Amino acid sequence: MSTASIQVEIPSTFPAETVFKVFNHFHDIAPKVNPQVFKSIEILEGDGGVGTIRLFTFGDGVPFTSGKFKQDVIDASNFTYNYTFFEGDNLMGILDSINHLVKIVPSADGGCVFKQTVIYNCKGDEKPSAEVLNFEKELYEKTYNAIETYAAAHPEAF
Repeated sequence: MSTASIQVEIPSTFPAETVFKVFNHFHDIAPKVNPQVFKSIEILEGDGGVGTIRLFTFGDGVPFTSGKFKQDVIDASNFTYNYTFFEGDNLMGILDSINHLVKIVPSADGGCVFKQTVIYNCKGDEKPSAEVLNFEKELYEKTYNAIETYAAAHPEAF
């Protein structure tokens, strides 16, 4: 089995605690700020914590219709949030799973850096193309920026 990966790093003026809290509401915010990508995100099983299974229904802006993921880690003290897509056409027929490893690192200036590693676990030797990986990296960056803009406009929520 082979793998491919992408790294996303986005500096923020918000404190790590705030970014972590906002990211924990991704399922509510993403469809509002990026509906062409995220049509809906719903819980299929669980209470939103570790072990919860969610269904992403994708919008017309991506070449996928759906994907299921399991919440692997939510660690507020270390600002980490990990989940794994295990089913859906977002696996492109060539992937066993996609691991998302999120770490929010506090900065000396009071802000933070949002870091996301996405690991594509391939069924065989075929990997997602460079074009697909670049598209997804840009998608994650745009979505993060849209969510941060939403959070800035709704500070009472966070």
